[in-house]
Amino acid sequence: MPTWLASPPAVLRLAATVAAAAALMGLAQPASATPPPDDPNQSVADSARRQARSTAEWLARGVDGWFGDRPFSDGGKVSEGELSLRLLKRQDDSLQHDLRFKARFRLPNLEENAYAFIGRDDQREVVSDKPNAFTNEQLLLKGNAEDRSFFAGVGVRLRNSVDLRLGLRGGFKPYAQARVGRQFWLSSRDLLELRETLFITSGDKLGSTTALSYEHAVSSTLAWRWLNAATITQRSRKFEWSSSLGAYQSFGTQRLLSLEGLVRGVQSSGVPVADYGLQLKWEQPVHRDWLIGEAIVGHFWPRPDALSERGRAWAVGASLRMKF
Repeated sequence: MPTWLASPPAVLRLAATVAAAAALMGLAQPASATPPPDDPNQSVADSARRQARSTAEWLARGVDGWFGDRPFSDGGKVSEGELSLRLLKRQDDSLQHDLRFKARFRLPNLEENAYAFIGRDDQREVVSDKPNAFTNEQLLLKGNAEDRSFFAGVGVRLRNSVDLRLGLRGGFKPYAQARVGRQFWLSSRDLLELRETLFITSGDKLGSTTALSYEHAVSSTLAWRWLNAATITQRSRKFEWSSSLGAYQSFGTQRLLSLEGLVRGVQSSGVPVADYGLQLKWEQPVHRDWLIGEAIVGHFWPRPDALSERGRAWAVGASLRMKF
């Protein structure tokens, strides 16, 4: 069974056009990097995916050239490339759309265990290393547009369990991360995972995120998971915590139905639980195995502060995710 660090059990988790991503990044391929004319038999999705990979490889070659003269073809590659477009709507709130991008580069001119990365996402979630299940995107929360920015950096893997990163986020603000993760198989059906991330930024100073997951396989297609995470920084000195309990039913070929109960809050905020709710999600490929569609519907009971009454709100979301 795959781990919760990547996505819910039994599934991997993108889409829009590369032109939109390139415009946001302020990048344009030189004429020499322009791919040949599209095959008339290819769909728009196939062409967009090929353009996305071509742009990422062109960028990887350029970055690799900063570190030496070894050709990129000598072991270089692009992996974990994703481009996503998401729409979400919470009751009594406006419709929100969001474009995100990320890719990881294996660069021949860096050491074997080193890599580069680039993307566009919520910078606070990237730096704090918040589990995917607790991001604003997955919780159908309207994020702060100012927090979505481009980030880039270099990292190195040590002993397959330690990951060190140095990066830049929006406005050329530096940050550093040290991640340690361990897996403990309690039985052939039970997996316990622990991840600790230390990070440092100019604003938050030193901070940490602790994430713990317990996953049980009921059968080869059904699993449930209990996931918990807490983040604290020197600036806030209060834990932001989240917890979820979910069941995940696979229908094969990347088709997944999930139901999750979610709870979150902030220590010493005057409200023991700031928000809780239920969320139903369906994922399936919409074109081959790399263009994934997702639909989410949820009902939440938020209470932003001690002076407010607990409200209730429906929320819906939809996304396309293209892997390249």
